[in-house]
Amino acid sequence: MKNKKLNYSVCTDAVFMHTGISCTDAIRQVAELGFEAVEFWSWWDKDIDAMEKELERTGLRAATFCTRFVNPGDKELQEAYLGGLKESFAVAERLHCRTIIAQAGWEFESFPKGITREEHRKTLIETMKRSGELAVAQGVTIVVEPLNLLNDHPGYHLSTSADAFDLMDKIDCPNVKILFDIYHQQITEGNLIRNICSSIGKIGHFHAAGNPGRGELTEGEIHYPHVLSAIAEEGYTGYVGLEYMVDHDPVPGLIDTVEKILV
Repeated sequence: MKNKKLNYSVCTDAVFMHTGISCTDAIRQVAELGFEAVEFWSWWDKDIDAMEKELERTGLRAATFCTRFVNPGDKELQEAYLGGLKESFAVAERLHCRTIIAQAGWEFESFPKGITREEHRKTLIETMKRSGELAVAQGVTIVVEPLNLLNDHPGYHLSTSADAFDLMDKIDCPNVKILFDIYHQQITEGNLIRNICSSIGKIGHFHAAGNPGRGELTEGEIHYPHVLSAIAEEGYTGYVGLEYMVDHDPVPGLIDTVEKILV
């Protein structure tokens, strides 16, 4: 991806979801298309040995992946969450990955246990503060992801960018930032460029997909060249992850995205 203003990674779990190919084969295809990084969702169901070798062979970087899906807003699960994070750090070290994706937790998991939204938030902040201390020691950044409640993730704890940025202020750790998913935030609130540019220093990673449908960036209502140019003008140096889903061969769409959309 030479001569581009921004750094891009391809989420193999999303983009290659319906191909049936292995993660290592997806890495190989991404490298052949000229991208410099990949990302993925879960590490615990993958052959990390094979991925480590393929990343080294192709020269691709692992931009990010998720920590274990333990609810960080449940006090009883806090130690389990931190244990999963430490496991994720070990995988990140092997893959030379410096960013870990964290979720804010689902309230439908908390409510049956009598945990109110306020209690969930209090524990989430405490968990992320402790996670941030571990991240600083590890030299890793944790990115917490707001998700849309309307289409994809009802019952999730964190949705608006204002709430997410306020959460960062309360956590107050340089190694804990926001994963700003452009698709999710378009559904939740729109006003993308203003929300991004006003708090760009609190953002550690981006995700991108077309809306509606969560398809390719060449489709839908989001004018990605304009949004990406605004991000580049702010001096952002992290990755923008292509995290969309298609039910056909993704390679032609990736080529189209590089040629028509990415800046």
